[in-house]
Amino acid sequence: MLSALDGAVRDSVRSRIRNRRSIGDVAKVLIDFIASFFALVFLAPAIGVICVLLLLQDGRPLIYRHKRIGRDGRVFDCFKFRTMRRDADKVLQELLQADEAANREWKAYRKLRRDPRIHPLGQFLRVTSLDEIPQFLNVLRGEMSIVGPRPVVEEELALYGDRAHCYLSLTPGITGLWQVSGRNDTSYDDRVELDARYHATRSFSLDVWIMWRTVGVLLLQRNGR
Repeated sequence: MLSALDGAVRDSVRSRIRNRRSIGDVAKVLIDFIASFFALVFLAPAIGVICVLLLLQDGRPLIYRHKRIGRDGRVFDCFKFRTMRRDADKVLQELLQADEAANREWKAYRKLRRDPRIHPLGQFLRVTSLDEIPQFLNVLRGEMSIVGPRPVVEEELALYGDRAHCYLSLTPGITGLWQVSGRNDTSYDDRVELDARYHATRSFSLDVWIMWRTVGVLLLQRNGR
């Protein structure tokens, strides 16, 4: 089983490298895979603890798979630790129909500050971004990158308008300009603009800066600032 996984990862790396033209693109692919592999090894104890706590909090499934749009429009399952109740979709629809303010907030940001769908442990995982640890598996599978635009669902592409090509020409990332530029405090239009800016200015040095900034953002969140 491990040998099969190892072979699949090698094939994924080779395929992505063949499709990259510049030295910077090849370096990005290699760094993605190396960083993701060591991140999963380093975080293995934390992953085990989170899995046990999720079982106690709300049972299975532990991993939430959500269809997202990847590079060139390919659909993939984006992994996260499940932070929402099992009836989350029903709870959201009832809230949006009953609360006009929440409906406006959802339309503007596609997120809610006070989201009744999220269970208590899920709230902690989201604040600390620990819910996104499984996305390192998406990177190993070649579906995501460490740095890139936030992966979107199909209906969100319409919100990109004539900027949709900026998103579709890039590999979605675990972190990116949006995450280090205000995140939930930015509108969806701002998010589209940030993705377009990353598309126009992307470089190895920019990726390093975003990763460095991400560490700072996570530390500030952890300290409650």
